[in-house]
Amino acid sequence: MDMAVLASGYGSNLQAIIDAVERGEIKGRIKTVISDVKDAYALERARHHNIEAIYINPRDYPGRKAFDEAIAALLEERGIDLVILAGYMRLVSPVIIDKYRGKIMNIHPSLLPAFPGLEGVKQALDYGVKVSGCTVHFVDEGLDTGPIILQEAVPVYDDDTVESLHERIHQAEHRLYPQAIRLFMEGKLRIEGRRCFRDEN
Repeated sequence: MDMAVLASGYGSNLQAIIDAVERGEIKGRIKTVISDVKDAYALERARHHNIEAIYINPRDYPGRKAFDEAIAALLEERGIDLVILAGYMRLVSPVIIDKYRGKIMNIHPSLLPAFPGLEGVKQALDYGVKVSGCTVHFVDEGLDTGPIILQEAVPVYDDDTVESLHERIHQAEHRLYPQAIRLFMEGKLRIEGRRCFRDEN
């Protein structure tokens, strides 16, 4: 199966996925990495591993729908089976979701449905939770509302800052995201309503 990764920034989750593919843990390949940010380091990571790296300038399009139509066309041209959002800082519109429903994954730095949207780590710290974590979920039309695939809890310590907690959550993300992708590639994920089940048979 072929994957496309949409990324806007540093690409540490992209790197974790690339590493898992190269170790043979994920039976698939990353065919392309697409970014809406010209100097996103994620594009450099892709080039370093001989993966196609594409920058698409949102300002070249009259609006979000036209921009997502351009991305959807790229995905279709490349026969993509799974779309992975890795630090992609744009909401994906129905233009892409309708074409890839049940085939778009995202990772979020909280235990959803708690603290969706931006600054999930800061939200958790401000609220005073004792446990946070990360969630891999399928993408739907809402903000971090799609069926949950996997979650991992991360303890919150009394002396945590946003940076220190985010670093521990990142470590969990780098374990969890490749695991969720592997399950998808092996045909072990099943969506019923808003629930995602893991078939290990």
